[in-house]
Amino acid sequence: MSSRLAGLSTIASNYKGLLSDIWGVLHDGETVNDCTVDALCNFRKQNGLVILITNAPRPSAKICEQLDALGVPHSAYDAVVTSGDVTRDVLRNSGKKRVFHLGHERNLTLFEGLDLELVDEASAEMVCCTSLLDNLTETPDDYDDLLRRLARRQLPFVCANPDRIADQGGQLVYCAGALADRFEAYGGEIFMAGKPEAPIYEACLARFAALNNGTPLVKDEILIVGDALPTDMRGAHYQKIDALFITAGIHALDFGPHDAPDDERVNLRLTHEDVETVGFMTRLAW
Repeated sequence: MSSRLAGLSTIASNYKGLLSDIWGVLHDGETVNDCTVDALCNFRKQNGLVILITNAPRPSAKICEQLDALGVPHSAYDAVVTSGDVTRDVLRNSGKKRVFHLGHERNLTLFEGLDLELVDEASAEMVCCTSLLDNLTETPDDYDDLLRRLARRQLPFVCANPDRIADQGGQLVYCAGALADRFEAYGGEIFMAGKPEAPIYEACLARFAALNNGTPLVKDEILIVGDALPTDMRGAHYQKIDALFITAGIHALDFGPHDAPDDERVNLRLTHEDVETVGFMTRLAW
């Protein structure tokens, strides 16, 4: 049985590192949770290191720019690790040169500085999926024919954002992970660059060690904070890292009012998903 926590401060002393999701915890794409900024700043002052971990399909430097634009202070975090960072390593080491980008042009920064050629579908040796072209109006059904064709060719398919859905300013939209699922269902082979798969956590552990003067943090010293059960909580489960569940994120409608979730409904969902948490909070607060 998972219990509602009064604040991060009640358990913070157990940890030296915190891995916090961004979208759904720190902001919703438009509005920053000030209480979360305060919590992250206090953890850094009193307990240890904070890495923001995200399935954003762009390099971490671009996410830092976005956080700056939203007004998130640098005092709230030590580093950002993105699925885009992991994707760049995969593409760099793939041995493939001709890549078909399936996604919006805003994600083209993912490919900057890589020795690759972005080509059309017919010329591709590999697919890199970052998003739907228009996630406000499209669904995976709109990509059925394309995904079937790509799967028949057995092209490697790198998913730069394993999220299936996201809350964009209060509207649930489809993400690249939903297209990857469809591609795999048609017989294609996929590589998921971000949460809940291991490569992004390995990147975070390496970053913790670098920030800690070369001394690694063990998993028992780390807390994962997130709002998405299939990625944040499932990733923590796979990695055997403690997790704190934020209810007022992508699953908020499942638990009742955003600011007054039903504890029993939260626990039933956690049990159904077969994930363990050290507790849950409506929003991350100190």
